[in-house]
Amino acid sequence: MNIILLSTILGFLALSQAAPSDPPIRWCLKSDAELRKCSDLTAKAPKLACVKRDSSEECIKAIKDGEADAITLDGGDIYQAGLINYDLHPIIAEDYGQDSDTCYYAVAVVKKGTEFKFSELKGKKSCHTGLGKSAGWNIPIGTLLSRGRIEWTGPESSPVEEAVMSYFSASCVPGAPKGSKLCQLCKGDCSRSHKEPYYDYDGAFQCLKDGAGEVAFVKHLTVPAVDKASYELLCLDDTRKSIDSYKTCHLARVPAHAVVSRKDPDLAARIFELLKPLQDAGLFSSEGYPAKNLIFKDSTKKLVQLPATTDSFLYLGAQYMSTIRSLKKETSTDSASRAIKWCAVGHAETQKCDAWSINSMDDTTSSVRVECQNGKTVDECLSKIMRKEADAMAIDGGQVYSAGRCGLVPAMVEKYTSQCCESDVCPAGGKCCRTSSSTQHLETWRCMIIIAVILLYLSEDPSYYAVAVVHADSKLTWSTLRGKKSCHTGLGRTAGWNVPMGLLHQDTGECDFSKFFSQSCAPGADPKSKLCALCVGSGKGVGSEEAKCKASTEELYYGYSGAFRCLVEGGGDVAFIKHTIVEEHTGGKGPAWAKSLKKSDYRLICPSHPAESLEISQFAKCHLAKVPAHAVVTRPESRAEVVTVLKEQQAKFGTLTPNAPFKMFESAGGKDLLFKDSTKCLKEISDTKSYREFLGAAYLSTMDTLRQCDSSMSDLEKACTFHTCQQSV
Repeated sequence: MNIILLSTILGFLALSQAAPSDPPIRWCLKSDAELRKCSDLTAKAPKLACVKRDSSEECIKAIKDGEADAITLDGGDIYQAGLINYDLHPIIAEDYGQDSDTCYYAVAVVKKGTEFKFSELKGKKSCHTGLGKSAGWNIPIGTLLSRGRIEWTGPESSPVEEAVMSYFSASCVPGAPKGSKLCQLCKGDCSRSHKEPYYDYDGAFQCLKDGAGEVAFVKHLTVPAVDKASYELLCLDDTRKSIDSYKTCHLARVPAHAVVSRKDPDLAARIFELLKPLQDAGLFSSEGYPAKNLIFKDSTKKLVQLPATTDSFLYLGAQYMSTIRSLKKETSTDSASRAIKWCAVGHAETQKCDAWSINSMDDTTSSVRVECQNGKTVDECLSKIMRKEADAMAIDGGQVYSAGRCGLVPAMVEKYTSQCCESDVCPAGGKCCRTSSSTQHLETWRCMIIIAVILLYLSEDPSYYAVAVVHADSKLTWSTLRGKKSCHTGLGRTAGWNVPMGLLHQDTGECDFSKFFSQSCAPGADPKSKLCALCVGSGKGVGSEEAKCKASTEELYYGYSGAFRCLVEGGGDVAFIKHTIVEEHTGGKGPAWAKSLKKSDYRLICPSHPAESLEISQFAKCHLAKVPAHAVVTRPESRAEVVTVLKEQQAKFGTLTPNAPFKMFESAGGKDLLFKDSTKCLKEISDTKSYREFLGAAYLSTMDTLRQCDSSMSDLEKACTFHTCQQSV
């Protein structure tokens, strides 16, 4: 009896000392109708509390200040919420089901029989979901601006709203200045709330249906089934199609609405757990309320958690961010002084970039300059480029693949032969004739003959061979790799990871490559894993351990030179590198640690000769793959400026200027800093060529195969590819 009594007392003591239960989740509502729906939901979810504010912006402020916890926003508002003064993050996305998933189509809806085309919208009356909203404002106005339909010189001369007023004869744009032409067609107070009957998707369609407007900019699921036969979509090619033809007739495909909150993983998890049971309990229905799309869109089928690393910029994607910037004219530059921000990874690259920046500014004859930004990893730099905190960097093919999936574009490619690095006379088939005093005025037919000779004897595509190098006396072959020690340039890089691991995955079906090799150095992997066991860090004592296995030059075994060094002195049995590396590091060439190395001490192994090894010079016969060269990536809207600046910079600091005070393609404090040291010049990539076309079908096949392994995809790529609407093809 005493034991039972003691247990009871201890139980009460434990309960009294337990941490208090989690506070309720405070949802921010923008209208009385939303507040009423939220209040009804609290009966089913006691942990839900309702907070009323007058607008999305007021809710964003309330969440930032800790007065509320969450709200569902559209893309335009997600952009606003993600700015540095608020720093809110999307945590949960609406999913609209098959064919839409976590994206939707922005469309232009018109009545049948009205006959005008998309290019003939000037002077028409327009209905919009709201100022700054995706389908109703950002996409249509951004599209009209980019196509030159709406003329606007920038915010310095006038707000974009004034340009829109000059384009349409009258509009309803809830949230626009009251009393302006943008509110002329509105039925209520023109506020961005349900107090305005023509607000949001259904309101904009009602504006069209009532005859107030002639075109409504909405999402593809807006028009009710009963009305579809009476309406059509305006297509960008000036045709019209049925309402259900939105896949081939739309303005853009944009990210779904998402729940945003403060950056707090525990809070994000609690919000999702709160919403899960409500998904089948009226969360996506506004039936019985005086408005539609309350709290969530009525077309939502389910909610999907976003990767923990997702922020507003990664969620919206580079293409949508480009549209936002076109509305703000953020791409305009001061013609008197143009600059691009180059992103450097690690201390050594930052030092070289600083030297580049100083020399670019010392040139008083040029208005172009280079500024420097830095990141701890390539992925951090790519994120900064997406955010416009940086503009460009040169990366390898595997990283181009990831960047492309995040919406960035390849702008220039490294060329490893001097052919075509001088001025081009006449391009044909992607090749060129080099300018010289004797060929400068050749007729086209003579130039074509020279091109044919180049194609036969001299031409080399901007590419290189990925090879596997072993010690000559090791007897190791491709067939006996399992259980050996491996050296890689870096996780996710082409020659050092994607190609060899893709081949091994095809052979074995395994995704956990730490089980295939006994030990490795694969910079960028988990420092505690076997994939980092051979890595050594910076080799500088204090701080060396912190640098161990980092995907930057702070790790001595990072990159091509580092992976070869891992083979030479780090106990590695095989190094996956570029075909020129052994040649560049032997016979007295290369850095101090490589001065005594001989090429004959190393050999190649490959799947085409699985039971033998070949001499280093036989890379064309024994390699893992021929892969695309490194390329400069940037945002789509910055491509032209980056190309212009780089062309001018390499004219001053490239290989064709031997006495230049700075060398773009040489590395004094390391190896392959900013660009590959073997680069002869940068050549422009056509602005019509996507990242997939640049990489080529063979390499894409390897990458797509490797992506069957979840571990092969970086957190950045996972965040970018969560939904498909912002991926380039």
